[in-house]
Amino acid sequence: MSAILDVEQALLILELEPPFNQRQVQLARRKMAKRWHPDIAPVGKQIEHERHLQAINRAADQLERLAGQSRGGKVSTNAVRASAAAARAARAEAGRRAYEEEQAARERSVDRAANDPFGDRTPDHSVVHRYARCIAYPEWGVGNVTGIYFSGEGDDAQQWARVKFQVGVRTIPAGTLQFVDFSRPDPAHERVQRFMTAAQHAVAEGDHALAAQRLVYARDSAPDDPAVLRLMTLAFWQSGNLPAAARSVRDWARVEGKRAAVHRFAARIYEDMGSLTQAADSATRTVAIVPREAAAWARLGRLRLRMGDRQAAITALERARSLEPTVSSLLDLALALSLSGDLDGEVSACQQATLLRPDSQAAWSRYAHALARSDRVEECLEACNQALKLADDPEVVDLRARMSKTSRRTLAA
Repeated sequence: MSAILDVEQALLILELEPPFNQRQVQLARRKMAKRWHPDIAPVGKQIEHERHLQAINRAADQLERLAGQSRGGKVSTNAVRASAAAARAARAEAGRRAYEEEQAARERSVDRAANDPFGDRTPDHSVVHRYARCIAYPEWGVGNVTGIYFSGEGDDAQQWARVKFQVGVRTIPAGTLQFVDFSRPDPAHERVQRFMTAAQHAVAEGDHALAAQRLVYARDSAPDDPAVLRLMTLAFWQSGNLPAAARSVRDWARVEGKRAAVHRFAARIYEDMGSLTQAADSATRTVAIVPREAAAWARLGRLRLRMGDRQAAITALERARSLEPTVSSLLDLALALSLSGDLDGEVSACQQATLLRPDSQAAWSRYAHALARSDRVEECLEACNQALKLADDPEVVDLRARMSKTSRRTLAA
Protein backbone atom coordinates (compact mmCIF):
# COMPACT_ATOMS: atom_id res chain seq x y z
CA MET A 1 0.00 0.00 0.00
CA SER A 2 1.28 3.45 -0.87
CA ALA A 3 2.14 5.97 1.84
CA ILE A 4 -0.61 8.22 3.15
CA LEU A 5 -0.36 11.51 1.29
CA ASP A 6 -3.22 13.63 2.66
CA VAL A 7 -5.76 13.96 5.49
CA GLU A 8 -8.64 12.74 3.37
CA GLN A 9 -6.94 9.41 2.71
CA ALA A 10 -5.99 9.07 6.39
CA LEU A 11 -9.65 9.53 7.38
CA LEU A 12 -10.69 6.84 4.91
CA ILE A 13 -8.16 4.41 6.41
CA LEU A 14 -9.42 5.06 9.97
CA GLU A 15 -13.09 5.28 8.90
CA LEU A 16 -13.43 8.70 10.55
CA GLU A 17 -15.61 11.66 9.58
CA PRO A 18 -14.57 15.29 10.14
CA PRO A 19 -14.57 17.21 12.40
CA PHE A 20 -12.37 15.17 14.73
CA ASN A 21 -9.96 15.54 17.64
CA GLN A 22 -7.07 13.52 19.09
CA ARG A 23 -9.31 11.39 21.29
CA GLN A 24 -11.45 10.31 18.35
CA VAL A 25 -8.33 9.42 16.37
CA GLN A 26 -7.00 7.27 19.23
CA LEU A 27 -10.32 5.41 19.50
CA ALA A 28 -10.37 4.83 15.77
CA ARG A 29 -6.80 3.52 15.89
CA ARG A 30 -7.72 0.97 18.57
CA LYS A 31 -10.82 -0.12 16.73
CA MET A 32 -8.99 -0.64 13.44
CA ALA A 33 -6.01 -2.32 15.18
CA LYS A 34 -8.33 -4.94 16.67
CA ARG A 35 -9.88 -5.54 13.27
CA TRP A 36 -6.62 -5.83 11.33
CA HIS A 37 -4.15 -7.26 13.83
CA PRO A 38 -1.93 -9.93 12.22
CA ASP A 39 -2.68 -12.39 15.06
CA ILE A 40 -6.31 -12.71 13.96
CA ALA A 41 -5.58 -12.80 10.23
CA PRO A 42 -6.71 -15.80 8.15
CA VAL A 43 -4.07 -18.33 7.19
CA GLY A 44 -1.70 -16.89 4.60
CA LYS A 45 -2.97 -13.29 5.05
CA GLN A 46 -0.76 -12.17 7.92
CA ILE A 47 1.50 -10.05 5.71
CA GLU A 48 -1.47 -8.14 4.23
CA HIS A 49 -2.86 -7.47 7.72
CA GLU A 50 0.56 -6.33 8.94
CA ARG A 51 0.98 -3.87 6.07
CA HIS A 52 -2.52 -2.49 6.55
CA LEU A 53 -1.92 -2.06 10.28
CA GLN A 54 1.23 -0.08 9.47
CA ALA A 55 -0.84 2.18 7.22
CA ILE A 56 -3.39 2.62 10.01
CA ASN A 57 -0.68 3.67 12.46
CA ARG A 58 0.82 6.14 9.93
CA ALA A 59 -2.59 7.63 9.28
CA ALA A 60 -3.37 7.93 12.99
CA ASP A 61 0.00 9.56 13.73
CA GLN A 62 -0.62 12.11 11.00
CA LEU A 63 -4.12 12.96 12.19
CA GLU A 64 -3.06 13.21 15.84
CA ARG A 65 -0.32 15.68 14.93
CA LEU A 66 -2.78 17.70 12.85
CA ALA A 67 -5.36 17.77 15.66
CA GLY A 68 -2.75 18.77 18.21
CA GLN A 69 -1.68 21.72 16.03
CA SER A 70 -5.24 22.86 15.29
CA ARG A 71 -7.07 25.59 17.16
CA GLY A 72 -9.16 24.09 19.97
CA GLY A 73 -7.66 20.66 19.34
CA LYS A 74 -10.25 19.90 16.65
CA VAL A 75 -9.90 19.68 12.85
CA SER A 76 -12.89 21.14 10.98
CA THR A 77 -14.47 19.87 7.75
CA ASN A 78 -13.22 22.89 5.80
CA ALA A 79 -9.67 22.29 7.01
CA VAL A 80 -9.87 18.69 5.78
CA ARG A 81 -11.11 19.84 2.37
CA ALA A 82 -8.35 22.43 2.06
CA SER A 83 -5.69 19.92 3.06
CA ALA A 84 -7.04 17.33 0.63
CA ALA A 85 -7.05 19.86 -2.24
CA ALA A 86 -3.47 20.87 -1.46
CA ALA A 87 -2.40 17.23 -1.35
CA ARG A 88 -4.07 16.50 -4.71
CA ALA A 89 -2.34 19.50 -6.25
CA ALA A 90 0.99 18.33 -4.82
CA ARG A 91 0.47 14.83 -6.23
CA ALA A 92 -0.43 16.27 -9.64
CA GLU A 93 2.70 18.44 -9.61
CA ALA A 94 4.85 15.50 -8.55
CA GLY A 95 3.33 13.40 -11.32
CA ARG A 96 3.97 16.12 -13.88
CA ARG A 97 7.60 16.46 -12.80
CA ALA A 98 8.08 12.70 -12.84
CA TYR A 99 6.62 12.52 -16.34
CA GLU A 100 8.83 15.36 -17.57
CA GLU A 101 11.90 13.73 -16.02
CA GLU A 102 11.01 10.42 -17.66
CA GLN A 103 10.55 12.10 -21.05
CA ALA A 104 13.81 14.00 -20.67
CA ALA A 105 15.62 10.77 -19.74
CA ARG A 106 14.19 9.08 -22.84
CA GLU A 107 15.27 12.00 -25.01
CA ARG A 108 18.76 11.86 -23.52
CA SER A 109 18.86 8.13 -24.19
CA VAL A 110 17.80 8.62 -27.81
CA ASP A 111 20.30 11.46 -28.19
CA ARG A 112 23.12 9.29 -26.80
CA ALA A 113 22.19 6.43 -29.12
CA ALA A 114 22.21 8.74 -32.14
CA ASN A 115 25.19 10.95 -31.33
CA ASP A 116 27.43 9.05 -28.89
CA PRO A 117 28.23 5.60 -30.33
CA PHE A 118 31.66 5.58 -28.62
CA GLY A 119 30.33 6.40 -25.15
CA ASP A 120 31.37 3.08 -23.56
CA ARG A 121 34.60 2.62 -25.50
CA THR A 122 38.09 3.57 -24.45
CA PRO A 123 39.55 6.33 -26.69
CA ASP A 124 42.01 5.18 -29.35
CA HIS A 125 44.06 8.36 -29.19
CA SER A 126 44.94 10.80 -26.42
CA VAL A 127 43.79 14.42 -26.63
CA VAL A 128 46.35 17.22 -26.54
CA HIS A 129 44.00 20.17 -27.18
CA ARG A 130 40.99 19.79 -24.92
CA TYR A 131 38.56 22.48 -26.15
CA ALA A 132 37.20 22.74 -29.70
CA ARG A 133 34.20 23.78 -31.76
CA CYS A 134 32.57 22.02 -34.71
CA ILE A 135 32.94 23.99 -37.93
CA ALA A 136 29.81 22.40 -39.42
CA TYR A 137 27.66 23.33 -36.38
CA PRO A 138 29.19 26.45 -34.81
CA GLU A 139 26.00 27.19 -32.84
CA TRP A 140 26.96 24.33 -30.48
CA GLY A 141 29.66 26.58 -29.09
CA VAL A 142 32.90 25.34 -27.55
CA GLY A 143 32.93 21.73 -26.38
CA ASN A 144 35.19 19.51 -24.30
CA VAL A 145 36.96 16.82 -26.37
CA THR A 146 36.92 13.57 -24.39
CA GLY A 147 38.53 11.24 -26.89
CA ILE A 148 39.59 10.45 -30.44
CA TYR A 149 38.33 7.23 -32.04
CA PHE A 150 38.89 5.35 -35.29
CA SER A 151 36.52 3.25 -37.36
CA GLY A 152 37.05 1.25 -40.55
CA GLU A 153 40.27 -0.02 -42.03
CA GLY A 154 42.61 0.91 -44.85
CA ASP A 155 41.19 3.51 -47.22
CA ASP A 156 37.88 3.44 -45.33
CA ALA A 157 39.44 4.41 -42.00
CA GLN A 158 37.82 7.45 -40.42
CA GLN A 159 38.78 9.48 -37.38
CA TRP A 160 36.09 10.64 -34.93
CA ALA A 161 36.03 12.95 -31.95
CA ARG A 162 33.73 12.61 -28.97
CA VAL A 163 32.91 16.11 -27.71
CA LYS A 164 30.73 17.27 -24.82
CA PHE A 165 28.82 20.37 -25.95
CA GLN A 166 26.11 22.24 -24.08
CA VAL A 167 23.51 20.53 -26.29
CA GLY A 168 24.90 17.11 -25.31
CA VAL A 169 27.61 14.68 -26.34
CA ARG A 170 28.27 14.62 -30.08
CA THR A 171 30.47 12.25 -32.08
CA ILE A 172 31.71 14.17 -35.10
CA PRO A 173 34.34 13.74 -37.82
CA ALA A 174 37.65 14.88 -36.37
CA GLY A 175 38.29 16.93 -39.49
CA THR A 176 35.39 19.26 -38.62
CA LEU A 177 37.00 20.25 -35.30
CA GLN A 178 38.56 23.65 -34.75
CA PHE A 179 40.57 23.71 -31.54
CA VAL A 180 40.21 26.79 -29.35
CA ASP A 181 43.06 28.71 -27.79
CA PHE A 182 41.63 30.73 -24.91
CA SER A 183 44.87 32.68 -24.57
CA ARG A 184 43.85 34.90 -27.51
CA PRO A 185 40.45 36.40 -28.36
CA ASP A 186 38.36 35.03 -31.20
CA PRO A 187 38.48 37.65 -34.02
CA ALA A 188 35.06 38.89 -35.16
CA HIS A 189 35.77 38.23 -38.84
CA GLU A 190 36.56 34.59 -38.05
CA ARG A 191 33.27 34.17 -36.21
CA VAL A 192 31.41 35.75 -39.12
CA GLN A 193 33.08 33.51 -41.66
CA ARG A 194 32.45 30.43 -39.52
CA PHE A 195 28.73 31.07 -39.19
CA MET A 196 28.38 32.22 -42.81
CA THR A 197 29.92 28.97 -44.05
CA ALA A 198 27.67 26.90 -41.80
CA ALA A 199 24.61 28.89 -42.93
CA GLN A 200 25.43 28.32 -46.59
CA HIS A 201 25.63 24.59 -45.92
CA ALA A 202 22.20 24.71 -44.24
CA VAL A 203 20.75 26.61 -47.22
CA ALA A 204 22.18 24.01 -49.59
CA GLU A 205 20.47 21.31 -47.52
CA GLY A 206 17.17 23.21 -47.60
CA ASP A 207 17.09 24.00 -43.86
CA HIS A 208 16.53 27.76 -44.05
CA ALA A 209 15.42 28.05 -40.42
CA LEU A 210 18.77 26.65 -39.22
CA ALA A 211 20.59 28.93 -41.66
CA ALA A 212 18.77 31.95 -40.25
CA GLN A 213 19.68 30.92 -36.69
CA ARG A 214 23.36 30.69 -37.61
CA LEU A 215 23.26 34.03 -39.42
CA VAL A 216 21.90 35.73 -36.32
CA TYR A 217 25.19 34.82 -34.59
CA ALA A 218 27.12 36.16 -37.60
CA ARG A 219 25.16 39.42 -37.50
CA ASP A 220 25.87 39.84 -33.79
CA SER A 221 29.58 39.76 -34.65
CA ALA A 222 29.24 42.07 -37.68
CA PRO A 223 25.98 44.08 -37.51
CA ASP A 224 26.75 46.06 -40.69
CA ASP A 225 27.99 43.28 -42.96
CA PRO A 226 25.72 43.44 -46.05
CA ALA A 227 26.51 39.85 -47.07
CA VAL A 228 25.31 38.57 -43.70
CA LEU A 229 22.18 40.74 -43.74
CA ARG A 230 21.34 39.75 -47.31
CA LEU A 231 21.65 36.01 -46.66
CA MET A 232 19.80 36.31 -43.33
CA THR A 233 16.90 38.10 -45.04
CA LEU A 234 16.70 35.34 -47.63
CA ALA A 235 16.90 32.60 -45.00
CA PHE A 236 14.12 34.08 -42.84
CA TRP A 237 11.95 34.68 -45.92
CA GLN A 238 12.42 31.15 -47.27
CA SER A 239 11.74 29.64 -43.83
CA GLY A 240 8.41 31.48 -43.66
CA ASN A 241 9.34 33.75 -40.75
CA LEU A 242 8.09 36.93 -42.42
CA PRO A 243 8.29 39.29 -39.38
CA ALA A 244 11.95 38.35 -38.87
CA ALA A 245 12.57 38.72 -42.62
CA ALA A 246 11.06 42.21 -42.51
CA ARG A 247 13.33 43.21 -39.61
CA SER A 248 16.35 41.83 -41.46
CA VAL A 249 15.56 43.64 -44.68
CA ARG A 250 15.19 46.91 -42.75
CA ASP A 251 18.64 46.37 -41.22
CA TRP A 252 19.96 45.60 -44.68
CA ALA A 253 18.36 48.76 -46.10
CA ARG A 254 20.12 50.89 -43.49
CA VAL A 255 23.45 49.54 -44.75
CA GLU A 256 22.78 49.33 -48.51
CA GLY A 257 19.79 51.58 -49.04
CA LYS A 258 21.09 52.79 -52.40
CA ARG A 259 21.02 49.32 -53.95
CA ALA A 260 17.92 48.09 -55.75
CA ALA A 261 18.27 44.50 -54.50
CA VAL A 262 17.37 45.35 -50.91
CA HIS A 263 14.17 47.13 -52.01
CA ARG A 264 13.24 44.27 -54.33
CA PHE A 265 13.44 41.87 -51.39
CA ALA A 266 11.51 44.29 -49.19
CA ALA A 267 8.70 44.63 -51.73
CA ARG A 268 8.27 40.86 -51.98
CA ILE A 269 8.43 40.30 -48.23
CA TYR A 270 5.93 43.05 -47.45
CA GLU A 271 3.62 41.76 -50.20
CA ASP A 272 3.73 38.27 -48.68
CA MET A 273 2.89 39.82 -45.31
CA GLY A 274 -0.10 41.62 -46.84
CA SER A 275 1.34 45.07 -46.17
CA LEU A 276 0.67 46.48 -49.64
CA THR A 277 1.48 50.09 -48.73
CA GLN A 278 4.98 49.22 -47.53
CA ALA A 279 5.44 46.88 -50.50
CA ALA A 280 4.47 49.64 -52.93
CA ASP A 281 6.83 52.10 -51.22
CA SER A 282 9.71 49.62 -51.60
CA ALA A 283 8.77 48.99 -55.24
CA THR A 284 8.75 52.75 -55.85
CA ARG A 285 12.28 53.01 -54.43
CA THR A 286 13.33 50.16 -56.72
CA VAL A 287 12.14 51.88 -59.92
CA ALA A 288 13.75 55.12 -58.75
CA ILE A 289 17.13 53.34 -58.56
CA VAL A 290 16.73 51.21 -61.72
CA PRO A 291 14.24 53.10 -63.91
CA ARG A 292 14.85 50.85 -66.91
CA GLU A 293 14.02 47.55 -65.18
CA ALA A 294 10.73 46.30 -66.62
CA ALA A 295 10.15 43.74 -63.84
CA ALA A 296 10.34 46.48 -61.19
CA TRP A 297 7.72 48.57 -62.99
CA ALA A 298 5.52 45.49 -63.44
CA ARG A 299 5.69 44.71 -59.72
CA LEU A 300 4.86 48.30 -58.84
CA GLY A 301 1.91 48.25 -61.25
CA ARG A 302 0.57 45.02 -59.79
CA LEU A 303 0.82 46.39 -56.25
CA ARG A 304 -0.92 49.64 -57.22
CA LEU A 305 -3.65 47.61 -58.89
CA ARG A 306 -4.18 45.54 -55.73
CA MET A 307 -4.40 48.77 -53.75
CA GLY A 308 -7.13 50.07 -56.07
CA ASP A 309 -5.05 52.88 -57.59
CA ARG A 310 -5.94 52.15 -61.22
CA GLN A 311 -4.31 55.14 -62.87
CA ALA A 312 -1.00 54.64 -61.06
CA ALA A 313 -1.17 50.95 -61.97
CA ILE A 314 -1.75 51.75 -65.66
CA THR A 315 1.17 54.23 -65.68
CA ALA A 316 3.57 51.70 -64.16
CA LEU A 317 2.40 48.80 -66.32
CA GLU A 318 2.58 50.91 -69.51
CA ARG A 319 6.17 51.70 -68.57
CA ALA A 320 6.89 47.97 -68.15
CA ARG A 321 5.22 47.35 -71.51
CA SER A 322 7.47 49.86 -73.25
CA LEU A 323 10.65 48.42 -71.70
CA GLU A 324 10.15 44.65 -71.90
CA PRO A 325 6.59 43.32 -72.06
CA THR A 326 5.71 39.96 -70.52
CA VAL A 327 2.46 38.02 -70.58
CA SER A 328 1.80 38.60 -66.87
CA SER A 329 2.45 42.35 -67.04
CA LEU A 330 0.31 42.70 -70.16
CA LEU A 331 -2.58 40.82 -68.56
CA ASP A 332 -2.26 42.97 -65.43
CA LEU A 333 -2.37 46.02 -67.69
CA ALA A 334 -5.45 44.63 -69.45
CA LEU A 335 -7.18 44.22 -66.07
CA ALA A 336 -6.32 47.76 -65.02
CA LEU A 337 -7.61 49.14 -68.33
CA SER A 338 -10.77 47.07 -68.03
CA LEU A 339 -11.46 48.42 -64.54
CA SER A 340 -10.92 51.93 -65.92
CA GLY A 341 -13.44 51.33 -68.75
CA ASP A 342 -10.89 51.38 -71.60
CA LEU A 343 -12.08 48.41 -73.67
CA ASP A 344 -9.89 49.16 -76.69
CA GLY A 345 -6.80 49.37 -74.51
CA GLU A 346 -7.74 46.08 -72.81
CA VAL A 347 -8.18 44.31 -76.16
CA SER A 348 -4.88 45.71 -77.43
CA ALA A 349 -2.96 44.53 -74.33
CA CYS A 350 -4.49 41.03 -74.51
CA GLN A 351 -3.74 40.78 -78.23
CA GLN A 352 -0.12 41.75 -77.63
CA ALA A 353 0.09 39.01 -74.96
CA THR A 354 -1.10 36.40 -77.50
CA LEU A 355 1.45 37.62 -80.03
CA LEU A 356 4.20 37.53 -77.43
CA ARG A 357 3.30 34.00 -76.25
CA PRO A 358 1.09 32.16 -78.77
CA ASP A 359 1.17 29.08 -76.52
CA SER A 360 -0.29 30.90 -73.47
CA GLN A 361 -3.80 29.65 -72.73
CA ALA A 362 -4.31 32.43 -70.17
CA ALA A 363 -3.53 35.10 -72.80
CA TRP A 364 -5.98 33.64 -75.36
CA SER A 365 -8.67 33.22 -72.72
CA ARG A 366 -8.37 36.84 -71.57
CA TYR A 367 -8.27 37.98 -75.18
CA ALA A 368 -11.49 36.08 -75.91
CA HIS A 369 -13.29 37.57 -72.91
CA ALA A 370 -12.17 41.07 -73.89
CA LEU A 371 -13.40 40.60 -77.49
CA ALA A 372 -16.73 39.31 -76.16
CA ARG A 373 -17.47 42.75 -74.79
CA SER A 374 -16.94 44.27 -78.23
CA ASP A 375 -18.68 43.66 -81.58
CA ARG A 376 -15.83 41.48 -82.91
CA VAL A 377 -17.75 38.21 -82.60
CA GLU A 378 -15.84 36.11 -85.14
CA GLU A 379 -12.48 37.12 -83.68
CA CYS A 380 -13.81 36.19 -80.23
CA LEU A 381 -14.78 32.73 -81.51
CA GLU A 382 -11.34 32.25 -83.03
CA ALA A 383 -9.71 33.25 -79.74
CA CYS A 384 -11.96 30.79 -77.87
CA ASN A 385 -10.99 27.97 -80.21
CA GLN A 386 -7.31 28.77 -79.83
CA ALA A 387 -7.58 28.84 -76.02
CA LEU A 388 -9.39 25.49 -75.97
CA LYS A 389 -6.74 23.93 -78.20
CA LEU A 390 -4.15 24.74 -75.52
CA ALA A 391 -6.18 23.65 -72.45
CA ASP A 392 -9.72 22.84 -71.42
CA ASP A 393 -11.51 25.71 -69.69
CA PRO A 394 -15.23 25.55 -68.77
CA GLU A 395 -15.52 29.34 -68.81
CA VAL A 396 -14.16 29.54 -72.34
CA VAL A 397 -16.47 26.69 -73.43
CA ASP A 398 -19.44 28.61 -72.07
CA LEU A 399 -18.24 31.82 -73.69
CA ARG A 400 -17.88 30.12 -77.09
CA ALA A 401 -21.41 28.69 -76.81
CA ARG A 402 -22.87 32.12 -76.09
CA MET A 403 -20.91 33.84 -78.82
CA SER A 404 -21.89 31.12 -81.32
CA LYS A 405 -25.57 31.96 -80.74
CA THR A 406 -24.77 35.63 -81.23
CA SER A 407 -22.92 34.82 -84.46
CA ARG A 408 -25.91 32.91 -85.88
CA ARG A 409 -28.15 35.90 -85.23
CA THR A 410 -25.82 38.23 -87.11
CA LEU A 411 -27.08 39.10 -90.65
CA ALA A 412 -24.71 38.50 -93.53
CA ALA A 413 -23.46 41.58 -95.33
